[in-house]
Amino acid sequence: MEKLAQIGVTGLAVMGGNLARNLARHGHTVAVHNRTAARTRALIGEFGHEGTFLPAETPKDFVASLERPRRIVVMVKAGGPTDAVIDEFSPLLEPGDVIIDGGNAHFEDTRRREERLRSRGIHFVGTGISGGEEGALHGPSIMPGGSAESYRSLGPLLEDIAAKAPDGTPCCTHIGPDGAGHFVKMVHNGIEYADMQLIAEAYHLLRHIAGYEPARIAEVFDIWNTGRLDSYLIEITAEVLAHTDPDTGAPFVDVVQDRAEQKGTGRWTVQSALDLGVPVSGIAEAVFARALSGHVELRAAAASLPGPRRTPLDPRDAARFAEQVEQALYASKVVSYTQGFHQMQAAGQAYGWDLDLGAIAAIWRGGCIIRAAFLDRIRAAYAANPAAPGLLADPEFAREVGEAQSAWRTVVADAARDGVPTPGFSAALAYYDALRAERLPASLTQAQRDYFGAHTYRRTDREGAFHTRWGGDRTEQRTD
Repeated sequence: MEKLAQIGVTGLAVMGGNLARNLARHGHTVAVHNRTAARTRALIGEFGHEGTFLPAETPKDFVASLERPRRIVVMVKAGGPTDAVIDEFSPLLEPGDVIIDGGNAHFEDTRRREERLRSRGIHFVGTGISGGEEGALHGPSIMPGGSAESYRSLGPLLEDIAAKAPDGTPCCTHIGPDGAGHFVKMVHNGIEYADMQLIAEAYHLLRHIAGYEPARIAEVFDIWNTGRLDSYLIEITAEVLAHTDPDTGAPFVDVVQDRAEQKGTGRWTVQSALDLGVPVSGIAEAVFARALSGHVELRAAAASLPGPRRTPLDPRDAARFAEQVEQALYASKVVSYTQGFHQMQAAGQAYGWDLDLGAIAAIWRGGCIIRAAFLDRIRAAYAANPAAPGLLADPEFAREVGEAQSAWRTVVADAARDGVPTPGFSAALAYYDALRAERLPASLTQAQRDYFGAHTYRRTDREGAFHTRWGGDRTEQRTD
C-alpha cells in the first residue's frame, strides 16, 4: 500500500520550508507542494535526507498523498494569495478535512474563511506562528484557533514540533474558535512592537544622557539579561550593540539607517483596540515611532528646530542613571503587557472566545519573539485570578511597578529636559498614572460634549443621564 503523509505543507518559501522540515525531523511523513514546482524539488534536493517527504507538483496529487482527515498547512502571503490557495484546494477536500493558515492573516479574514468552509464541513484553523525562520525550523510558539474538533486531530502534531517552555510544556495550545488564534498572534506582535520600542528608548537614553558607547551599552544589556528583564529581545539587543561593522570599524548600530519598517500587525493591533475601546497607548506609540522614523523629509525639515544642549553625565551619575533606566524599562514593559492582555480579554468577551490568558502567557515562554522569563509570572497571575482586570491588579506586579515609579519618573523627566524622545516610556507612565488617578479630567470632556452636542452626562451623586440647557437657562433635565 502506498505510504500517505500525516500532514502537508503548501507554500515552501523559507517559513513554509522550515516548518515542513521541522515536521519531518520529528518523524512525521510530510507532503510538500509549491506553486512553482522547482522550489519543491529544491527543498527535497537539499533537505530530503532530514525525514520523509512526499513531493507533489499538482494540488490534486498533493491532496491524494494525504491520509484522512487531510491536514494542509498553507504558508503563503496573507490576503488574496491565501484566498486563492483556499479556492484551489477546498474543492478537492471532504468534510472533516483541515486547512491550517499559518500566515499572518487578519483575524477578520480568518473568521470569514472559517465560516465559509465550516458550511461545507471543512475545518479552517487560523494559526499564529511566532519565532521567525529559526523558530519554524527548531520550534516556534504556535497559536491555533478553529474548532475544538480540529484541534483534537491537529494538536498532537503541532505540540510535537512546537518550542518547549523551560518546564518542558509545549508552547502550543488551542486558543479558541474561528479567528482567535490569529487575533492572539496579532496582539503578540503588538506587544513585540512595544517591547522593541522600549528597548530602543533605553539604548537611546544610555547613549545620549549617560554618554555610553554601544559596546558599553551591550554590557549593560548583558547584565540586565541575567535579571528580571531576561528575554530573547534583551539578549539579541546586547549582541547587536556589541557588533562592529567589518567594513567601517564603526559600531554596527551606527551604520544602519534609523528607519524601522513594519509589516502591518502592529497597526492591526491598534486598529482593533480602537474598535474594542481598549487603551493600548504604549503599543500605539511604538507603531507611530516606526512610522515617524520613515518620514525622512519631515524629519529633515525639522532638524534645525531648537532644543536643549545635552551634557553627558559623569561616570558615577551615569551608572546611577543606568539603574533608573532598568527600572523604567521594566515598569513600562509591564504596562505594555497589561495593555495587550487587556485587549485579548476584551476581544474574548466581544467575540465569544473565552480566552485563557494564563495559557496564552504559558505558550509565549518559548519559541516566540517576546519570550521572556517573566511570562511565567504572568501565567501564574492569571492562573490565580483568570478574571483579573489587568496585570497591575496582581499584588506582586503592582508592588514592583510601584517601587520603580520614582526612577521611572526621573528617567522620563530627564529625557524631556535633555530632548531625548521617549514616547514609549512616557505613554506607559501616563497610562499608569491614569489608572491610579482618583478622578480623571474626562469629567470636563463629557461636560464639553454635553455643551456642544447634548450628549448628556452622568452625575456622581445620583443615578441617571442628564443634560444641561447650555444655550438657555442652564437648567438640568434628566434624559433617561
